[in-house]
Amino acid sequence: MNKQILHIAIPSIISNITVPLCGMVDTIIVGHLGDASYIGAIAVGGLLFNMTYWLFSFLRMGTGGLTAQAYGANNTITAQNILLRSAIVALSVSTILLLFQSVILYIAFHFIDATAEVQANASIYFNILIWGAPAVLCLYSFIGWFLGMQNARIPMIIAIVQNVVNIVASSALVFCLHLKVEGVAMGTLIAQYTGLLLALTIGCYKYHWHKANFVWKEIFRRTDFMQFFKVNRDIFFRTLYLILVTTYFTSFGSSQGENILAANTLLMQFFIIFSYFMDGFAYAGEAISGKCYGENNKVQFSKLTSRLFMWGAGIATLFTLLYSALGQMFLHLLTNEQSVVAQASNYLFFVCLIPFLSFSAFLFDGLFIGTTSTRQMLNSMRMASLTFFAIVFVCSKENYILWTAFLAYLGMRGLMQLLLFKSVRKKFNI
Repeated sequence: MNKQILHIAIPSIISNITVPLCGMVDTIIVGHLGDASYIGAIAVGGLLFNMTYWLFSFLRMGTGGLTAQAYGANNTITAQNILLRSAIVALSVSTILLLFQSVILYIAFHFIDATAEVQANASIYFNILIWGAPAVLCLYSFIGWFLGMQNARIPMIIAIVQNVVNIVASSALVFCLHLKVEGVAMGTLIAQYTGLLLALTIGCYKYHWHKANFVWKEIFRRTDFMQFFKVNRDIFFRTLYLILVTTYFTSFGSSQGENILAANTLLMQFFIIFSYFMDGFAYAGEAISGKCYGENNKVQFSKLTSRLFMWGAGIATLFTLLYSALGQMFLHLLTNEQSVVAQASNYLFFVCLIPFLSFSAFLFDGLFIGTTSTRQMLNSMRMASLTFFAIVFVCSKENYILWTAFLAYLGMRGLMQLLLFKSVRKKFNI
């Protein structure tokens, strides 16, 4: 079982680490153009896409859980139908985004305070990169499907290739053809479609998609589509709660001044880095638990649960020790602004508690998605979010209250998931 877990977790961790590289590469390239407005434009544009695409991450999670169950039941036709349903939804959502791109941009700038120059460059970036929506959302479906098929190496290869193409294409367009923000956007767009083409190529070669006999009547069967939408609806609203918490966290820091905002931004990197590792094990839990559910193998599911939490506790311990010993050093690596480091140092204690308070929530998410127990996952996120907002609205508007609320939110997610996990065990008659 440990081998199965690591077979999916390690490539997934590598894939997760490469994800922020795309945005980092774009920022580094425009950072050498000699105008701060370019950096601001990439930051604003990146925020728009991150928030938009994050809402539709259910395409990866829902597809992965359902596919893993079909894989466990050794039902190849069902697995292929799930992929096509997911791709149809991805293309439908992409079409809506493309049709309403002007509306999205207008609403975004209504809430984002930016200079006229930043808005102009961000609009250029957005108007080019929005055409990558079909590639990005279809890739969510494909990556979820590959994970459901117990294959984490293909998503890792796609992520690595995308980043290499992005670096080469963006650099060539900006420094050779002098296209500035347009070049960065076009380079990223090329990388996105390269990833999609690679996924299609690998899928056709390894899984013979080009030879699949799709029966459209089965693909559009009402009961199957309703199950797909039910699972993804729960994940969508769960993600919406997550976005509300993280957005408020940022806006609260912003209202407290530049130093608090900067300190909170740096401290949140500790949580993000830890999440890259835990998400890898969550993906393993998702894929293997779905397979166990499809096989109706309660022995393997029980073994998966115990081994998964052993890995989670071990990684949480490691990160707690690292953050306790090297937290100050990491802050100095992130910035040379002593006032920001001093401010952030006041809250390092909270950061050191994050691994142990949050690791179970990541792992339970994977197990809930794999067994398509998404309503329980939504309910736990709802309760955790209500806890967070209750604390920040009732208590004084101090930054330590914000961090207390965030830790309470993480802890409540894990606690509620533990209580609701009995419904998953009932599915296996455990």
